[in-house]
Amino acid sequence: MKFRYKITLWMISLLAIFYAVGGTILISYSFRSAMEREKESAHASYQMILDTLRVVNQTDMWLDKAQMSSVLRELSSQGNSSWEALRLRSFDEVLYEEGEATASLKTIEEGISQNECLITQVSDDSQKQYLQVSSQLQFGEEQLILDVAYDITSIYVTRSDQQNVYHRLYILTLLIGMVVVYIMAYVMTRPLSNLSKAARHIASGNLSYRSMIRSNDEIGDLSRDFNGMAEQVEKSMEDMQLAMDRQEQFMGSFAHELKTPMTSIIGYADLIRRQTLSAEEEAEAANYIFTEGKRLERLSLKMLDIFSMEKNTISFSRISLAGLIQEMTEQLRPVYEKKGIILECNCEEGSCILEPDLIRSLLLNLVDNARKVLGNGGRIQITSAILPDGCRIIVEDDGPGIPAEAMEHLTEAFYRVDKARSRKMGGAGLGLTLCAKIVELHHGRMRFESNQPRGLRVIVEWKGGELV
Repeated sequence: MKFRYKITLWMISLLAIFYAVGGTILISYSFRSAMEREKESAHASYQMILDTLRVVNQTDMWLDKAQMSSVLRELSSQGNSSWEALRLRSFDEVLYEEGEATASLKTIEEGISQNECLITQVSDDSQKQYLQVSSQLQFGEEQLILDVAYDITSIYVTRSDQQNVYHRLYILTLLIGMVVVYIMAYVMTRPLSNLSKAARHIASGNLSYRSMIRSNDEIGDLSRDFNGMAEQVEKSMEDMQLAMDRQEQFMGSFAHELKTPMTSIIGYADLIRRQTLSAEEEAEAANYIFTEGKRLERLSLKMLDIFSMEKNTISFSRISLAGLIQEMTEQLRPVYEKKGIILECNCEEGSCILEPDLIRSLLLNLVDNARKVLGNGGRIQITSAILPDGCRIIVEDDGPGIPAEAMEHLTEAFYRVDKARSRKMGGAGLGLTLCAKIVELHHGRMRFESNQPRGLRVIVEWKGGELV
């Protein structure tokens, strides 16, 4: 059952209960009030008759029972009587009676006295209702009983009419209330239906769908929270899809990096195995196998470094950044000078919190990446500085630079700006990926600045610097 139907059912049930109880109490109160007024009126009328008889009895001491009946007949003949039946009796016989309702009068003897009137309710065969008022009257040495009946049928008729009108109004009120409550419930629960619709759209894959509920109540808050959750889900899915795309690209590039050298290695190895090559060709084939094998070894080692860094715990220490850079520069300078590349170092003295082996690997990859860009001849400048809250390393070259569209892809695995030249020089496109991972482990950041047409600058910064 829908929630709006439940609200309607509960509200109509409550309305029916409260309206029924309220109407019943109101009609009952009106009936009791009317009954009390009739009892007071009947008692007053009866008391007048009783007082008249007592006065006559005290005035005329020779009044007998027949004369007493004549007095009652005279009172009735005056035409202003309000009773429906009147009966004067002793404990043995009826002395006088008149009215059609006398047959309905009860013969009551117990509980009657001269000082109090006894009021009872009687009815006849036609379902007319009467109030019977009875009391004792002293007549000489004998006690007489006067019974008078007053018609109260109109009270029951009025109550019946009120109940009939109430029943019609009750049904009409419930019908109108049902319509009104359903409309209110529909308006109140419509935002929930919109939220349910939005949830179904998102579940079906339409992550951009949003609920368009604009209200300042709890449902509006729920809608805003739902939209915020949907945005997070959409962003997470986009990030996941991007990660999957990168993973597919990574696996494709990795397979390509393995397939090309492996095909050549297998081909040359097969030729050597068949012994169909000359000594010179065999040496050339062996040299190619050796070269490609070393390249695959470097590729596997870099892959191993990347994955091992994600799983191993890094131990940081405070060391001299300038000393580390100068030591590495001195080791590389002779090799680079043979290729016509000038390697310069401009380092500020100070200490940094870092992992020495990782930072050394970072510098080696950045410098080696610059060397591949330069080819034969050029300059590589390494600069370090101690910042108020950290350290900075800048590696720049005067090579051909990097196109703007390639800047954001430099740290992607197996990405090459010039694929042919990078492969020829032994590059696999993992150097900057490894550098980015090292910087991430140091909670720093790495950015690139291209000075086209000449030069690329790589800037690495992280926290934990201190001047000497």
